Amino acid sequence: MDWGTDLWDQYDVIDKHTQSGLDLVDRYIKFVKERTEIEQSYAKQLRSLTKKYAKRGSKEEQECKFSNHASFQEILYELNDYAGQRELIAENMMTGICVELTKYIQDLKLERKTHLSDAKKAQQTLEGSFKSLESTKKRFAKEWAEADKATQQAEKTESDVNATRLEVDKAKQHAHARTHTAEECRNDYAAQLQKYNKEQNFFYYSEIPQIFNKLQDMDERRIRRLAEGYCQFSDIEKKVLPIISKCLEGISTAGVKIQEKQDSILFIEQHKSGFERPADVDFEDYTQGIKPATSDSSLNPPKVRVKLWPFSKKNKFAAPSFSPPSPSPVPPGSRPLPLSRLQRSPLSLCLREFNRTVKPRISTLKILRRPRPVSDAATEDFSHLPPEQRKKRLQAKIDEISKELQKTQDQSDALEKMKGVYERNPQMGDPSSLEPQITETTQNIGRLRGELAKYESWLSEAVGGEESANAINNNTHVVAANQSHNIYTEFEDEFDDVESPIGQCTALYTFEGNSEGTISVTEGEMLSIMEEDKGDGWMRVLRASGEEGYIPSSYVKTSP
Repeated sequence: MDWGTDLWDQYDVIDKHTQSGLDLVDRYIKFVKERTEIEQSYAKQLRSLTKKYAKRGSKEEQECKFSNHASFQEILYELNDYAGQRELIAENMMTGICVELTKYIQDLKLERKTHLSDAKKAQQTLEGSFKSLESTKKRFAKEWAEADKATQQAEKTESDVNATRLEVDKAKQHAHARTHTAEECRNDYAAQLQKYNKEQNFFYYSEIPQIFNKLQDMDERRIRRLAEGYCQFSDIEKKVLPIISKCLEGISTAGVKIQEKQDSILFIEQHKSGFERPADVDFEDYTQGIKPATSDSSLNPPKVRVKLWPFSKKNKFAAPSFSPPSPSPVPPGSRPLPLSRLQRSPLSLCLREFNRTVKPRISTLKILRRPRPVSDAATEDFSHLPPEQRKKRLQAKIDEISKELQKTQDQSDALEKMKGVYERNPQMGDPSSLEPQITETTQNIGRLRGELAKYESWLSEAVGGEESANAINNNTHVVAANQSHNIYTEFEDEFDDVESPIGQCTALYTFEGNSEGTISVTEGEMLSIMEEDKGDGWMRVLRASGEEGYIPSSYVKTSP
């Protein structure tokens, strides 16, 4: 079944149907565009959300050492990647569906317009032929009526006895002329009718069916392409589902990685002060009398006791507290004060003692309560920190200086080695050009060793005893091992000076070694490989003449 055969007379219906199909494609394009806008907006909001809750700053970076904080940051990272996949979906939908369908529908609209225009032209041609047929038919009818009338008039004239011969002949000639004209019109009408029937047959059986079948093919291609667009709507998202699944798995993994015990241990290590707990408060018996504090004054501040409640908001400085004067024992040979006297004026005794001992110390209290600024020296040796935190910071600083010292020592060894190579092979470089760098590295080594000794002494002071000795011994072993390693390396370097070729190669091209450290080779020359290419495009070779230097690796072919 096709449109040309079964819908040959449904031009208007086909016109509306094809237009409805194109409108559907337009609606689908708008639908996908709005979907992409939603995806882009969603991705933008997700990125803003992750940026809002991402950790920034040294304090927050320190908190990220805890597994639950770090896992939350990983969740934010995965969510940010998830937002990127949503943006990718929007981009692929826009380019793969909207843009392509827009181009395709423009071509379909032009094709449909052409087919409908051809159908209208064919219809107009057939209607013009029908008008010509009607015109010839009317003319034939008119001429035939005139010819019939003329024939009847001729017969009437001939039967009239009063008519002359001339009138009869004239009437017959007129009737004959009319009849001849009517016959010509009849022939024209028959020819036009035959032509119209032929054109009508071509119109309904060939031309219109072909046009309608083309419209049917166009509409079926539109439906097929639209169906592909429907599938793309799902396939585009399916392509990123594995990555989205990985993002979601990463979020789940971040939750599984949390270790609450480890976080607690880390929190303890970060904030453990190392202070001892306060001792028990002694009982002070006032019934035995109050010892006069003759030596206490504002110049001799009282004993400061650690605060008993460590959870106050302002925990920077411990508020000093004073214990009342301890009762003095009764001197030997003297009598104790009568009990009636103590009972008679205990308040007066306390007030008197307060005025003599506590009141003069108020100024001293004010001085003690003022926070002291941390000096640069205290900051450098971390003496302002609690013992445990100070030891950790000093150990971390020692490790950092040790790594930097080792790096500088390696650099110095490399410069010394390069200087020795330049001294043995002056054509490779000037040894004096390395002196400034060697001097600078030597100074840096001395400075770093001084800093290392300084921090080790501070660590020894902070740790004390056997722990300090162990820590220093460990660092000494590291430095000694490094020095031993450097000594062995120097011996190895000395033995490496007597090198043997590691392979043979043939020069493919002629190379002019004009720069420092390079040599010239000629095409076809056999060379000994002394050092392979380290990834920089150069290799060290030895000529038969004994000349040694660097050439491009691409200029030679290695022999098997």
